[in-house]
Amino acid sequence: MQERLQKILSKVGITSRRKAEQLIMEGRVSVNGEIVVEMGSKADLETDHIKVDGKLIKKPKGLLYIALNKPVGYVTTMYDPEGRPTVSQLMKGLKERVYPVGRLDYASEGLLILTNDGEFANKVMAAHSQLVKTYIVKTTGNLTHEQEDQFRRGVPLHGKRTAPAGLKMIKNQENPWYEVQLIEGRQNQIRMMFRYFGRLVEKLKRIKVGFLELGELKQGEWRSLNPKEVAKFRRILKLEKLVATSE
Repeated sequence: MQERLQKILSKVGITSRRKAEQLIMEGRVSVNGEIVVEMGSKADLETDHIKVDGKLIKKPKGLLYIALNKPVGYVTTMYDPEGRPTVSQLMKGLKERVYPVGRLDYASEGLLILTNDGEFANKVMAAHSQLVKTYIVKTTGNLTHEQEDQFRRGVPLHGKRTAPAGLKMIKNQENPWYEVQLIEGRQNQIRMMFRYFGRLVEKLKRIKVGFLELGELKQGEWRSLNPKEVAKFRRILKLEKLVATSE
């Protein structure tokens, strides 16, 4: 069955659908030996030879869902042209290829989900899924009560107001700690929101995605989500019944 190329690349765990579109526009995807650069181009994974950067892509043997405790100093990508450490280097012992769901920037740490299930990844990242991501954040000063209220309502960033957010002080000190909850994930969003009020973020750690908690995972360690966790995510995200399980 023919499908859009970006959907195929996402489905087999190459990258997210949005980044797949970029790969196509950059001329890094070929079908049966021909470079494809047009959006909307289709192919059949069963019968066509589809390559990314010259490597033939194949259906994954099974769907994988991974929780990783990302340390500071790693890039949330599978390859970095600048040669910085990537989260792929932490996935030792994993035979199937997976990619990060969303991002944690270089200076941030905490819970990162990786998968080769493109549909799942797209749902987790979509703001309309209303999946709450929870962070603890250390800043260079307290927000006033008025600023806290505005933070919760949303602040203008790059001409667009952020979605309503959760904000709660958890440690009141000179450089306080806040708990922040978001349903969207713009690049560096939390850092930019605090910067809007003249505060810098010193530390940022994601501790929860939806119901899934970072728990006892040590920095740099990962684990597979268990079948109950996968099933719960799929119910919340209103995905079809799972046809393959994580290993």
